[in-house]
Amino acid sequence: MRILIAGAGPAGLYLAYLLKRRQPAWDIRIVEQNPRDSTFGFGVVFSDRALEFLRGDDPETYDLITPQMETWTDLTVVHRDTPVVIDGIGFAAIGRLKLLQLMQKRLASVSVVPEYEKTIGKMEELDGYDLVVAADGANSFARRAHGDEFGTTVTPLTNKFAWYGTTRAFDTLTQTFVSNQHGSFNAHHYRHSPRMSTFVVECDAVTWERAGFATMNEKGTLEYCEGVFAQTLKGRRLVSNKSIWRSFPNVRNRRWSLGNVVLIGDALRTAHFSIGSGTRLAMEDAIALAKSLFDFENDLPEALAAFEASRRPIVDKLVAAADSSGEWYERFAEHMKLAPRDFAWSYIQRSGRIDPEKLRTIAPKFVGGH
Repeated sequence: MRILIAGAGPAGLYLAYLLKRRQPAWDIRIVEQNPRDSTFGFGVVFSDRALEFLRGDDPETYDLITPQMETWTDLTVVHRDTPVVIDGIGFAAIGRLKLLQLMQKRLASVSVVPEYEKTIGKMEELDGYDLVVAADGANSFARRAHGDEFGTTVTPLTNKFAWYGTTRAFDTLTQTFVSNQHGSFNAHHYRHSPRMSTFVVECDAVTWERAGFATMNEKGTLEYCEGVFAQTLKGRRLVSNKSIWRSFPNVRNRRWSLGNVVLIGDALRTAHFSIGSGTRLAMEDAIALAKSLFDFENDLPEALAAFEASRRPIVDKLVAAADSSGEWYERFAEHMKLAPRDFAWSYIQRSGRIDPEKLRTIAPKFVGGH
């Protein structure tokens, strides 16, 4: 089988590795428009189970990546300068570039070398393959090349966010909410290495306009955000890496495949970053697609149908939770009228996945008011 994988992010790299590991005779080509070690953002975060979904079938990759991850068992919500700790809500994180480098190492072990700085810009470049996998992100060319045949919708949320880093290493994943004369701000921050943390600044559109970000340069924007979160940063600076203001795009597709083209990762759907499931979803897409291709090696339509049938219920459930979480953030300024502890209750129930009864089990100290 001759396969083209567009995109060398976590989904594309892991899929290429899985396919070549199991089927060495398959011709796997993976292309990426960006340079080898170029990546947007800083860290990626996983739930407390981290990479457990890899342990059974791929212990080598699990053992390679897991020791490089930062882990913690609590979550902190800071509102009105009051930190509220929610116990039992653990996470794990790793630098995005570090994760990609480890995945590149796994891919090299099966003798596949991605082609970097290779842009696919013509429909004809997708010809000549048995299978084309669009793993090239939310703005996927492999998907857009087919016009509206996938039934794609892209709905940007109204909030603005900028993805920074900082040399302050935080003890837990923390959500800090503050207000100033221009409006309300939130920072999602967590360490992804012993010496670096991710620091995502978010605000609503009205606050963004009042603060003057529309006409502010990168240096001015960074310094403004440092001022807003001076108490949180404690003298440390923010670090920029393509840290421009963005609106989160909710990508959805009515069809998951079309002929010999299949979508995975953010090309298929995006999940709001506030639930920390985007990278896991992408890697699990790769696992499910690889399994279907192995199970139905001589019947590509059946393989792609089986991939969608196995994944869609799981994806729909997680996307619904991500949408609920994203909607909560769209109105976080309204929620800030609550007292700190009530605000934390609102926050932790935002996705609909944790009800009071479940929270009582996993976070007894928080529920008990300790």
